[in-house]
Amino acid sequence: MVRYVYDFHDGHRDMADLLGGKGANLAEMTRLGLPVPPGFTVTTDACRAYLATGTEPDGMVAEVSRHLSTVEAAAGRRLGQRDDPLLLSVRSGARFSMPGMMETVLDIGLNDDSVLGLAKVSGSERFAWDSYRRLVQMFGSTVMGVDAALFERAMAALKELRHAPDDLHLDAHDLTELVEAYKQLIHDETGEDFPQSPAEQLRRAILAVFRSWNGERARLYRWREHIPDDLGTAVTVQRMVFGNTGPDSGSGVAFTRDPATGRGGLYGDYLPNAQGEDVVAGIRNTVPLTELERLDPRSYDQLRAHMRTLELHYRDLCDIEFTIERGTLWMLQTRVGKRTAEAAFAIAAELTDEGLVSADEALARVDGHGLARLMFPRFEASAAGEPLAHGIPASPGAAVGAAVFDSAEAVRRAATGEKVVLVRQETTPDDLPGMIAAQAVLTSRGGKTSHAAVVARGMGKVCVCGAEELSVDTEARRFTTRDGVVVAEGTVVSVDGSDGAVHLGAVPLADSAVMRFLENGERSAGVVTAVARALEHADAVRRLEVRANADTPEDARRARRFGAQGIGLCRTEHMFLGERRKLVEEMILARDDTDRERALAALLPLQRQDFTEILEAMDGLPVTIRLLDPPLHEFLPDRTELAVRVAAAEHPEPHDIELLDAVNRMHEENPMLGLRGVRLGLVVPGLVAMQVRAVAEAVVARTRAGGSPHAEIMVPLVGAVEELRIERAEVERALAEVSEESGVPVRCPVGTMIELPRAALTAGRIAEEAEFFSFGTNDLTQTTWGFSRDDVEAEFFSAYLDKGIFPASPFETLDRHGVGRLVRIAVDEGRAARPGLTIGVCGEHGGDPDSVHFFHAAGLDYVSCSPFRVPVARLEAGRAALSGAEGSDSR
Repeated sequence: MVRYVYDFHDGHRDMADLLGGKGANLAEMTRLGLPVPPGFTVTTDACRAYLATGTEPDGMVAEVSRHLSTVEAAAGRRLGQRDDPLLLSVRSGARFSMPGMMETVLDIGLNDDSVLGLAKVSGSERFAWDSYRRLVQMFGSTVMGVDAALFERAMAALKELRHAPDDLHLDAHDLTELVEAYKQLIHDETGEDFPQSPAEQLRRAILAVFRSWNGERARLYRWREHIPDDLGTAVTVQRMVFGNTGPDSGSGVAFTRDPATGRGGLYGDYLPNAQGEDVVAGIRNTVPLTELERLDPRSYDQLRAHMRTLELHYRDLCDIEFTIERGTLWMLQTRVGKRTAEAAFAIAAELTDEGLVSADEALARVDGHGLARLMFPRFEASAAGEPLAHGIPASPGAAVGAAVFDSAEAVRRAATGEKVVLVRQETTPDDLPGMIAAQAVLTSRGGKTSHAAVVARGMGKVCVCGAEELSVDTEARRFTTRDGVVVAEGTVVSVDGSDGAVHLGAVPLADSAVMRFLENGERSAGVVTAVARALEHADAVRRLEVRANADTPEDARRARRFGAQGIGLCRTEHMFLGERRKLVEEMILARDDTDRERALAALLPLQRQDFTEILEAMDGLPVTIRLLDPPLHEFLPDRTELAVRVAAAEHPEPHDIELLDAVNRMHEENPMLGLRGVRLGLVVPGLVAMQVRAVAEAVVARTRAGGSPHAEIMVPLVGAVEELRIERAEVERALAEVSEESGVPVRCPVGTMIELPRAALTAGRIAEEAEFFSFGTNDLTQTTWGFSRDDVEAEFFSAYLDKGIFPASPFETLDRHGVGRLVRIAVDEGRAARPGLTIGVCGEHGGDPDSVHFFHAAGLDYVSCSPFRVPVARLEAGRAALSGAEGSDSR
């Protein structure tokens, strides 16, 4: 028989798949002997069964009842009893943390009778009625589907009537009135009454949490964080403890290290006389956790001890939720905390120094996405000027954009290409689309543990919270500073998530310290040292080499500074642009072989000089040079513009007429599948010989200069081995001619790009002629999917992502099931035909963190990417070697 419910005493932290992260960690804290209110967890199995059928699985309700009896026995109280009633919290808890994305219902068990008993036993009518109004409000919106804004309006109206600045200034009579108003709202909106049966409240709350797994904001968050849709959520049911019983009570969130910087110490927020939801919702500004030492020294000391216990046990930054009920500390949750990229690297290095984790474990705890964020620019300090306001720096970095005041407007403007900053009093889970669209998030309320801060840190978004100097008016779509400066929607602001400053206008950006280190080795303290150590260890353990895609000496030198071990793709067509375009025109317009040879002869020394300088920059390392790939018409004027110019001229230039004739003659309906790549070399006499001679002569020049050139020649877009056989013969003739003429042996391996499905499927035959393979995954993705990247990304990719057809753009992260299968086939068949065949990838997937793990697992020898992504690829190649897996993305 399937078991659907586990008491906290029955679980442990390795059961997160079944109990969710929250349930597993509550069980672990219970095992450690920490003060955890008793409770139980309804499993993810139960959730999946409910979502599949729409009804509770057989036996679940009976199991919940049995475990509830255990909690009642431990508490010495029963759910629903009139005097001193047992109250419960019902919370979601997925395998992966999804802060605020699913539902919570507190104070389950209160009704019109038991609220009187709670008032009597607690000695506080206000506390009892405040708890009851919270239950009716949360149950009404979460379980019964009433618009949450209706409850908020009723609360706002009552506060206005009583001239109360916040809910703390409402007395017991006010809250009694509010409960009745809330219950009437529920009846008016749903046609049914708020349920008075505690058992019904509990059952319906559990099912509501199950349903929230498929809520819009939860689905969007999973898509953004690449969390699978089929996991389901567990539900934790726990005895309520109350932080809102008076000045000796309160709730807070604590971190064992600063989640923004990684520095050690106690960090977090505390809110006296409040329940936990008040802290993370940001509806009242919190005090720093250190203030708790003054307010309640005994609880503060206990909390410090428990935090140390948890950090040593989990060997990582721990995020902790706690409540103090009348001087008694209760631990309500822990998890390995979300952190910024800067904090991730710093914490990994510090935990290694403290002996808590190994260098391998430290490398596994950072990633390429975080490293890329650290390479982002910061504001120029000298240009920032006096800020409009300061808030709490919740997620570092610098961002500039137009201020917008709701999620929909952020999404709308971002879709047009405008950069925006989302400004709110506080964010809620419903603001997630706007947070994704925005460059930064700015709130006037909340702290480092508010919804805005937690979600922004997880996404790597710049975030400043609790900027109290700002009065945000979302209705008027503006905010006003204490000095009376009014900032209307659309005004550009700059947000500094590292120091909490908000500036009017666009502040210039400066390179990050990490980028300066990567560019010139300038090693400062702090995160730069941590990044350097992570990269050094990644280099020590990785199997994959990392090369760069570089077409100029400058790019080659930068790539080498960034740690590239060669050039995996040098595109020769980029050398034909600018002033050289005229020489290509002459080659295309040549009337006979003599004219064509003259044009090619003029291009030869220019190409030779390019290759010589690139080989010098990469001396001693491989440089893979791709022969001309794009259609020749790309080097000619635009067909429409040229036709208009000729038609408009009274006496058209003969050259323009000749060009138009050539453009018309070479026009193709689908040029990316037309005369390009290897096909150019086979039909344009002398083109291959000129390019190969330029490479060979550059090798000779560098050899004579005392260098160690390692040029490789790559033939693009091969679909049949016969194409490569013919072109390779011409390549080798040109190499032999230069060797004989110069007296310098020139040995350049000849290989091909695998960028057509047919090439992948016939890789065994192609390997008979190719000395190396390099996957051109950009074109391979286009030709496998039948996509034109230039068209489809704008046309329908967003719809495909929204509908879940793509978990991510296949041009950003490799499609493992389709394109990835072709890669594996080509690797296996290529090496079967030619053991020891060198294989790499030179599409931009080579710098994508998730894709690097796949390439490692597929057995490639190297990845090649743009110079700025080389450090990311180095780091991920090391992580892939340690994991021995294809990464978390199972596409």
